[in-house]
Amino acid sequence: MAGHLSGKNIAVTGAGNGIGRSVAVLCAKEGANVVVADYGVELDGSAPSSAVADEVVNQIKESGGNAIAVAGDVSESEVGQRIVETAIEAWGRIDGVACAAGILRERMLFNMTDEEFDDVVRVHLRGHFNVYRAASAVMRKQEGGGSILGFTSGAFVASTAQPNYSAAKGGVVSLTKSAAFALKRYGVNANCIAPAAMTRMSENVPFEIEAGAPEDIAPLAAFLLSDAAKDITAQIYTCTGKRIAVWNQPAEVREMTANNGEAFTFEEIVERLDADIGVEELPLFADLERRMKEMAEKTEQGNA
Repeated sequence: MAGHLSGKNIAVTGAGNGIGRSVAVLCAKEGANVVVADYGVELDGSAPSSAVADEVVNQIKESGGNAIAVAGDVSESEVGQRIVETAIEAWGRIDGVACAAGILRERMLFNMTDEEFDDVVRVHLRGHFNVYRAASAVMRKQEGGGSILGFTSGAFVASTAQPNYSAAKGGVVSLTKSAAFALKRYGVNANCIAPAAMTRMSENVPFEIEAGAPEDIAPLAAFLLSDAAKDITAQIYTCTGKRIAVWNQPAEVREMTANNGEAFTFEEIVERLDADIGVEELPLFADLERRMKEMAEKTEQGNA
């Protein structure tokens, strides 16, 4: 390895499995000291254990790297603070954070329970917030700033069976852009990766998706945490390993103003809206029929 992260101290959440693990391992190979943060659980949130973080630390050390494990629920404020403080206490500063921790609770919107919604938003969005807050408080005061990296998903646009996950990932996008906007003056950049990788969370998706392996996502994460990406901020990148794409920045595209120069009436909106500004189609609608067909075919095969 070329040591693109030599001398940097980076914390990775969700680092016990999947994408988080691959990011932690690659960062260490590239020369970073790594805080491996995870509180390993089953997909349903049961059986918490620190073993997964310890295992990754051992793997990194056996390869000649340097790492420390932090076990805890990242949705708790104290844990987010502890993750950052662990790096500072051990190595003197925190240069980057990557937030890959996440869970799923799949359910259609009309059947979703309070707990299923809250748990997913808590781990994904609150988990990002807790680490972002602790890291940014230090990064804005230290020489050289730092790098913040969130993990969102293309599902932030919309999801049929994961509205909680979609809402949380949309929140991650807005939170990360807010961090980028507020912290640029302090030399801190903030970006998101929307990965498409076959992990524990994606293996049960009932239709074909473009996806790579978790380790295929890690190079982009390492790049965005490096000095080579210091001037890149407020971006969302899709990554499948074989393909990287940048998302657009939301902006108004068409407008109309009231004829009387004051306020619209209901009647004027009815008369003008379609002709003057129309609607913006949701791209996912074009793909919905394919997905529904694939799910139906799999159901038929399972019943055969």
